[in-house]
Amino acid sequence: MTAAIVLAGGLGTRLRGEVPDLPKPMAPVAGRPFLEYLLDYWIAQGISRFVLSVGYRHEAISGHFGNSYSGVPIDYAIEKLPLGTGGGLVLAAQKLDSAAPFVVLNGDSYFAVDLEALAAFAQANRADWCFSLFRANEVGRYMSMGVDADGRITSLTSGTGAPRWLANGGVYWMGARGPGQFTAGSKLSIEDDIFPAAMAAGRRLYGLEFTGTFIDIGVPADYRRAASLLAV
Repeated sequence: MTAAIVLAGGLGTRLRGEVPDLPKPMAPVAGRPFLEYLLDYWIAQGISRFVLSVGYRHEAISGHFGNSYSGVPIDYAIEKLPLGTGGGLVLAAQKLDSAAPFVVLNGDSYFAVDLEALAAFAQANRADWCFSLFRANEVGRYMSMGVDADGRITSLTSGTGAPRWLANGGVYWMGARGPGQFTAGSKLSIEDDIFPAAMAAGRRLYGLEFTGTFIDIGVPADYRRAASLLAV
């Protein structure tokens, strides 16, 4: 597994007051685009190809990174109309080898997940999807995850997380069957459409908790503290 899809097509409306003219992953953090920190981390984890799912102001992303970053190839899946996180995932997955697992990353959050541990846990449990989980500190911001003693996901509900509950960390190991039988070009939410459909279809969904650095720059307060966590 060496490829990763980065979901970087959102409008970033909550951050518009801080970053009025850029897609959210390009928001500057200590003088560098947030997306650079994300790609740097995952290159160090062994990712050797990225597909960036882009939409709003995508030229700002492709113009900055071009076809490679730090020697790692970059492809782009460009939404002609906003497709949501799920629609962007389905579009980008068409550019990958359907027989190989891959990683999905939220382009507006940084989570220091050990990729080797995530992949090993997924493979040991024959998972179709494996979620990285963290302990949320806020009510209602993240998807809460019900997890049994073996790590199997028993429930998932968008926007219902509570402090110290396990929540979706936005890093997913995805098996060879990919995001399922969705049509490219459809508008979909990854949390409200694709995940529930996977559970309903009996897919093997597992989750593993990690305690590494986590920052979601989707709201101004967290964006402003990103520099203290990421800039070194």
